[in-house]
Amino acid sequence: MLVEPTAHEINPETGAMSGASGHYEKKLRDLEGLYADAAAFETHVIEQGDSVVYQVDEMRPAQVAGDLIFGTTWMRPGRIGEEFFMTRGHIHARGNRPETYYGESGAGLMLMENPEGETRIVEITPQVMVYVPPLWIHRSVNTGAVPLVMSFCYPSDSGQNYDIIARSGGMATRIFANADGWKAIPNTSYRKRTKDEVAAVYATCD
Repeated sequence: MLVEPTAHEINPETGAMSGASGHYEKKLRDLEGLYADAAAFETHVIEQGDSVVYQVDEMRPAQVAGDLIFGTTWMRPGRIGEEFFMTRGHIHARGNRPETYYGESGAGLMLMENPEGETRIVEITPQVMVYVPPLWIHRSVNTGAVPLVMSFCYPSDSGQNYDIIARSGGMATRIFANADGWKAIPNTSYRKRTKDEVAAVYATCD
């Protein structure tokens, strides 16, 4: 069955996308366990737990192999302690599915980690396209003073696996503020995946 072509306007400041078929928000209280400074997180939750940290407009024309999901992410600036606001992060449930992100406004990072725990960090600024290859866990981080807005696109049968990060105690690297803007430091709570766990990730490729 043919799907009708569509066109969508993206507001580069707000991240709003016309004709979106879905929208969701993540409030601060939804992000428990992401930040190194648990005490600072609890204080922020008491003060502003219902504030939206990031939100997504998306379009899912047909969730079948060969189609695409696309949309926008808006993330407000801020920190918990010295750690920047970030998304939960995920790997695709079908591990060999890639994703692209395009910077609309603001400044941030794409924090990536392969199954073996190696980290790659790519900066996102306006008019910069970032390619997240298959099998890379990825998380967006807003390192700027204004909202970070990105558009994204990935295969519609990708799926998301968020638990892979939680099972390892977070990602291997954290992004903290410093005098130069940001720095990457090792996550002291990180647990390296076993050979069997790594093999299970590669087994999700089809």
